[in-house]
Amino acid sequence: MKIPYISGEWNVLFRPQKNDNYVNDHCVVTGSDGKWHLYGITSFAANSYNERYFVHGVGDSLESPFTEVGRSVDRGTLAWAPCVIRRDDNYFMFYGPSPTCLAVSFDMYEWFGTPVTLKNEPLMGAHRDHFILQTGENDYLMYVVGVHDKKGAVSLFTSHDLLTWDFDGFALTSGDDAPLKPGWGAMESPFVVKKDGLYYLFITYTDCADENYCDTLVFCSEDPRRFGEYNGGIGGAIPITKLNAHAPEILTENGQYYITTCGWTGKPIPHDGCVSIARLDWN
Repeated sequence: MKIPYISGEWNVLFRPQKNDNYVNDHCVVTGSDGKWHLYGITSFAANSYNERYFVHGVGDSLESPFTEVGRSVDRGTLAWAPCVIRRDDNYFMFYGPSPTCLAVSFDMYEWFGTPVTLKNEPLMGAHRDHFILQTGENDYLMYVVGVHDKKGAVSLFTSHDLLTWDFDGFALTSGDDAPLKPGWGAMESPFVVKKDGLYYLFITYTDCADENYCDTLVFCSEDPRRFGEYNGGIGGAIPITKLNAHAPEILTENGQYYITTCGWTGKPIPHDGCVSIARLDWN
């Protein structure tokens, strides 16, 4: 097992100015055009119920600021926490809140709504912050933040085509001794990294208070489907570290790992209104 740590200074990766004034939960992916594409929650007021489209930024490298190019998935309904994955010649964007929504694109600029099915989903099991991990040529795992037994949890779904998903239990749950218990659940923005045969789950754990807004816990498991029950680090699932980042993406370019952070305006983030990026290394 290795411990990830932030090894560099935070730099501005993306600062929106035309379509909004901040970026919250986001995703960063490479396109067939060889560029990096960023999609993120946004609005002109840091209120989750004003967030009804994603801002789209494009860049040539993770070491240089991205350029704002417009809006994506602007359909007049809530649009939270996009996750984009490529399959063949198309890009699939999953987002919330519940019910899970899907948009598909062939060029990453125009997105078309597409039906998606979640089978045997428990009540409140999947309502925001989707993340997709490809584990085989036609095998995918989807992690979704939800509520289980009135506490935060990460649901797990499996699929072979990205269109139909089967519920497979909970990847991470909160126990009775978990320190944060807001009604919507304190777990946000799951991201899973496979490294040297182990799986690392990065999860922001916050009730949106300033003192924990940028708390991201990291759990490690040999099984990407199960990370255990979190009780504040006393028994059960014990984080291997805590990173100072909100809703981070873990990215690689030229063999170097990077971590991003973001958030509402006025929150304790490195650059107000921006997505910031720093180098990430492992001990």
